[in-house]
Amino acid sequence: MKTINILFMAVLGALPFSLWAADKSTDTRQYIVMESFEVGANVNVRSLLNDPEENSLWVGTSVGVLQVDLKSRDIVQTFTRAEGLANEYVFSLYRAKNGALWFGTNGGGASRLLNGTWKTFFPMHGLADYWVYAFNEQSDGTIWIGTWNGVNRFDPKTGNMTTYVRELVNEWVYALAVDKEDQVWFGTEGGISMFDGQNWHEWTHKNGLGADNIHHLPQSPNTGLGTRHRHNLAVMMQGQDSYNENYVFSLQIDPQGKIWAGTWGGGVSIYDPKKGGKWQNLTQKDGLAGNIVYSMAQDDDGVFWFGTDHGLSRYDGEHWETYTMKDGLLGNSVYAVAVTSGHQVWAGTRRGVAHLQHRESKETVH
Repeated sequence: MKTINILFMAVLGALPFSLWAADKSTDTRQYIVMESFEVGANVNVRSLLNDPEENSLWVGTSVGVLQVDLKSRDIVQTFTRAEGLANEYVFSLYRAKNGALWFGTNGGGASRLLNGTWKTFFPMHGLADYWVYAFNEQSDGTIWIGTWNGVNRFDPKTGNMTTYVRELVNEWVYALAVDKEDQVWFGTEGGISMFDGQNWHEWTHKNGLGADNIHHLPQSPNTGLGTRHRHNLAVMMQGQDSYNENYVFSLQIDPQGKIWAGTWGGGVSIYDPKKGGKWQNLTQKDGLAGNIVYSMAQDDDGVFWFGTDHGLSRYDGEHWETYTMKDGLLGNSVYAVAVTSGHQVWAGTRRGVAHLQHRESKETVH
């Protein structure tokens, strides 16, 4: 593994160079950590975006955004308040069909970069909240924005925003997904909601969302209304992992239309709208690295990658593989995952991003 050290803002300074010597002779797993780059010892990578349009990986951190050229590994540009971001702490990244780049921030609203021009949206412009966690888009270009106080539907033609709060199962929205029928799915702190264009639907632990708390882990106080003062990355309680049965961090819809949800302590939940019924759950007892699932992505082969509180898991529908700091990750809490062409996987943690590559890939690490 080669570590690419970057000077990301003057406050970070120079970072130490290190090498990773992977033992390829005894490791039978499909992937190997090849390289990483650090963004600061106390900096969290909260979002990653594969951008084929510019052959780039966008990296959203707690101190700004990086654009990394996937061919050269050069840092193309950095975005902070000086460049136009409303706030340096970036929770979410999205590239819209019209070419706009959207940035969801911690307390700074949503920033949009379109044709070289920045625009920031605050509640005074109709945004539901200053804390923005997710974006997604319907086929007609309508943008959905998930916040800590409901969700916005943004019309890019008129600039109008519509806010939904009471329609949701819970107001704290962390994840968004749009299916082939243009139905919008919302992952919240209180379960999952879906808007089919006319009606709203919801699912909670009562419907099978999130595996049961079989180990009797302590209940996390990061939950629902009235707890705005208690929202952070702390997942340990009383020296143990914690549990929050309806809390959904991440959503993904596979080509078959199944909904995959990453939960807090309940592992990965799967729902097939065509069949209805209860959600099915995958947890550590099945092979998942950790039951708190912050992030997920699906590659071109249909393989799922799950970022958890105990490492990164690869799941091909039958077999599991897990990667941790022992394999070269920069942290075991994987807050963001992205897949790029050529069997490349990127894992965002505290300190930076690690790059995993298929053993048979012919890509050269620069």
